[in-house]
Amino acid sequence: MARKTESFGLRAAVILCAMLATPAVQAQQADVEYKMEVGAAAGTSFYLGDANSSPFAHMGAMGGALMRYIFNPRMCIKGNLAMGHIGGTSEGRFIPENALSETPEGGLPVEVKFSRNVLDFGAQFEMNFWGYGREGGYKENSPITPYALAGMGVTLALGGAGTVGALCLPIGAGVKYKVAPRWNVGLEWTMRFTTSDELDVSKAEKRQLFQPYGVKSVGLKNKDCYSFTMIYITYDICPKYRKCNN
Repeated sequence: MARKTESFGLRAAVILCAMLATPAVQAQQADVEYKMEVGAAAGTSFYLGDANSSPFAHMGAMGGALMRYIFNPRMCIKGNLAMGHIGGTSEGRFIPENALSETPEGGLPVEVKFSRNVLDFGAQFEMNFWGYGREGGYKENSPITPYALAGMGVTLALGGAGTVGALCLPIGAGVKYKVAPRWNVGLEWTMRFTTSDELDVSKAEKRQLFQPYGVKSVGLKNKDCYSFTMIYITYDICPKYRKCNN
């Protein structure tokens, strides 16, 4: 009888220890932090320049891949490789056929259209408005946060009159939401300013959109830019090493 009582007491102790340990293990798993995110994005793109001055006009499709390196719940670096379609027309605007002609009108008007793809490769620094992570815990992170970003990259305009390369300076904002312990979704909008005025030159024999009024630009003034509006999904990888806190 004593043996049965001892065996029952041992089983009860084991079950009790397992019950007490389970919430701790679950809390520990939910509180894991990760160093990186990887994922994919898709959305729309448009261009602003001599052939389009209206935001969200002549829109095309875009898509790409992204990766984040997470410093802490408020700061990270994001790298991206994306491609988007841009296009426009000079219809309704005065674009001279030859801006350097000596005619009183400043050159005969001409209508020019273009359509091409841009390949975008770069990195941006992101600042979250609130600490981003799983809700609860001693850090009091939020599963949703708006953020701002700025960075630098390279743009390649493909097709048309040949490949055109330029530096790219993206700035923008977005919002991200942690739908599960390792899954994130977000919405982001950026303007990407370039150092080129040739993104809208799609034919070698029609270069009227390159410095169309014969005025040389300096820096980013009178240069072409484009925008990405995208929805993305990412997955957390590479857990951070954590010391045991007693």
